[in-house]
This record gives sequence, structure tokens and C-alpha cells, in this order.
Amino acid sequence: MAGLRERAAEGLQVGDTFSTTRTFSDDEISLFAKISKDYNPVHFDSRFAKARNFQSPICHGLLAASLTTEIGGQIGWLASFMNFRFKGPVYIGETITCNWVITDIDLKGRAKASVTIANGDGVTVIEAEVGGIVPGIAERNVLSQMLAEGDPTNGSTNTQQIPEVNW
Repeated sequence: MAGLRERAAEGLQVGDTFSTTRTFSDDEISLFAKISKDYNPVHFDSRFAKARNFQSPICHGLLAASLTTEIGGQIGWLASFMNFRFKGPVYIGETITCNWVITDIDLKGRAKASVTIANGDGVTVIEAEVGGIVPGIAERNVLSQMLAEGDPTNGSTNTQQIPEVNW
């Protein structure tokens, strides 16, 4: 089965589905807080989380929702909107799975996708509708070239280094 980048290089279509799974650690919660400046105690303090009726500290909603951007980035989707509905908590150390389905692509490559993120029990914790622009012919040609070169900018598969911006 072709990877996400390979599928994008071939051309995306209505009905295409994508999935990724992730477990966020304490360190990742701390890094996200540092970047976002969101130090809500619900993410760090068990007493505060329990006072909010959670079992333990929870992941930042946007960190959990970032699985949406992981898939979007892998397929070269240029985002124009994201509408999230946070339906339940994602606990630190809990494995979640993001499922994307492309629901519409117009003649100009403007697209929509339906996204669900579920926990290990299959409970949907985030729903989203996202819009963007899928790679056109020129971008697909570049993706094909990048793949032929070993996809050196893909931080997801190339763990040796973080990609640099190519101006």
C-alpha cells in the first residue's frame, strides 16, 4: 500500500481515507505548553484536573487535534479552514487515532474533509471539518521528485533531522 505522500503524488480524490495514530507523552505536553504558552493547570495538575471532573491531566485540545495537520502535511493539503468540536478528553499517555475522509474536491482543487479522532475505546474525542487545496499537477510532480530523492524534507519519515525551509 502506498504511503500518504505517494498517494498525494498520484492525485487525491473524493473518498480517499487516511489514518494516523499517536500517543502524547508528558514531555510533549510540556513542549506544546512552551510553544503555545497554554499553561492551564488542567494539563499539569492532577488536583485541578479532578476538580474539572477529569481522571487525570489531559492533553491540550489543539495538540490532540494536530493529528489533523499531520495528515494534511503528509498529503500536501494547504489548509484554508479547520472547525473542531472537542467532545471528550485525551489523557496523557492515551493512544488516539485520527481518521480523514476527503468529502469534496472542486475543479480548482478546493477540498473538504471530515475528520474524527477517537481514543483506544473507540470513543470520538474530536470531530472536525477541514478545508483546503489539494496538490495540483505541478505540486504532484514536485512530490514525485521529492519521493525519488528519498523525501528528505519529510520529518515524519526522516527522523535524522528536522526539515529546513527551502526558499
